[in-house]
Amino acid sequence: MNGLIEMVGLTKAYDARHVAVNNVTLTLPRGRIIGLLGPNGSGKTTLIKMLNGLLAPTSGSIRINGLPVGVETKAHVAYLPDRTYLAGNERISEILDYFCDFYADFSREKAINMLYSLNIDPGTRLKTLSKGTKEKVQLILVMSRNADLYILDEPIAGVDPAARDYILRTIINNYDPNATVLISTHLITDIEQVLDEVIFMRYGNLVLYTSVDNIREQHGKSVDAYFREVFAC
Repeated sequence: MNGLIEMVGLTKAYDARHVAVNNVTLTLPRGRIIGLLGPNGSGKTTLIKMLNGLLAPTSGSIRINGLPVGVETKAHVAYLPDRTYLAGNERISEILDYFCDFYADFSREKAINMLYSLNIDPGTRLKTLSKGTKEKVQLILVMSRNADLYILDEPIAGVDPAARDYILRTIINNYDPNATVLISTHLITDIEQVLDEVIFMRYGNLVLYTSVDNIREQHGKSVDAYFREVFAC
């Protein structure tokens, strides 16, 4: 397997009674769109933060593109958090300047083209944008990087169906086939059409890692239906 992410015995315990991620060993390949799925409290956000170097594991290890997670891996990972981080009075064009300065792999041309495809003027000030438009701009910023790994945390939450369709098209059309996209979401029905593989987590444990085709062929169900069966109370 051509592994892009390698997790070995990955554990994050906040204290003896709160183990957010429990001894996860998993290798994720290049060239996949992977859904990270699980109920609230399953450990998805903690896992994402460790992949981004925002939290340190209690034990175990993570390597991305052969490198231990740290300063060096930030050049390989493009991260879309689940909360809007664009604020203030800056113009979108000024944010593009920041990204050009900060990320060597950022394509201003790609970002401008995507903005114009949505009729968003790069000269617009952030404070005038709706929440949904800010989320689209954030996604454009992330997908305009030529990264090895794109981590998208709830990218379609809180936006209308038309915006969801645009976001999914943007994800599919703007990542390198040698890269991998990891998407955490609760809206499985909306996003399973773009997924190649899924990870199921519960109580910090890895429950399942398989391809979407295997779920459909072996169980005769959609990913959403199988998820509901696996996590039924």
